[in-house]
Amino acid sequence: MPNTHKPPIDFPAILASSVHDIKNSLTALRALLGQLENTYKDIKPSEFRLLEFETNRMNSSLMQLLTLYKIDLSQFSLAIDEHSAADILEDVVAQQSTLLSLSNIQLITECYGELFCYCDSTMISNALCTLVNNAQRYCLNKILLSADQEDDYVVFCIEDDGQGYPGSLMSSDYKHLPQIDLVTGNTGLGLFFAETIARLHIQSDKQGFITTDNNSRLGGARFKLYLP
Repeated sequence: MPNTHKPPIDFPAILASSVHDIKNSLTALRALLGQLENTYKDIKPSEFRLLEFETNRMNSSLMQLLTLYKIDLSQFSLAIDEHSAADILEDVVAQQSTLLSLSNIQLITECYGELFCYCDSTMISNALCTLVNNAQRYCLNKILLSADQEDDYVVFCIEDDGQGYPGSLMSSDYKHLPQIDLVTGNTGLGLFFAETIARLHIQSDKQGFITTDNNSRLGGARFKLYLP
């Protein structure tokens, strides 16, 4: 008789391998876009700029998935170093400027004093970029990105002038993914990733964390990421 036993499928490993393959394809696509940009440097229509942004955004999302997978397997460690908070803000602005200009959204930055923090700047920038990208989907025309010090924490804050967070995204527990909103397509993955990365930042007895509320100075949603 034929063997009808179904072999086990290690879906997480298959998913991780698939993500790697997709990232490789995206890397090739981004390289091609770079070549096209160099060839047609005098002409860069909005459609091309949007395509360029979306490929970068997909690459960033895949990087987050791989990072979360490695964290789940205890195979990930932060690359901690001292970084200027202003430099992190500048990196976020540089990555988001294309889409914001296409959407006619104003991104304002504020950095109070010479702020420095010990963090994995790549992970923090990636988390902030994802949430700025989310903010531009729901704001009216303005986003405020700032860095300040609160007690023993350096705090990165994203505020917008939209209608604010829904109740499902203002939980005090971001360690669990919320249900996907089928109307807006909001998965909560950006907050989940930001919370996960923030909590990996530990100094003495203090640990990073995030908060969300609707107390934005612009009248909408406010996200804060605390680094000890």
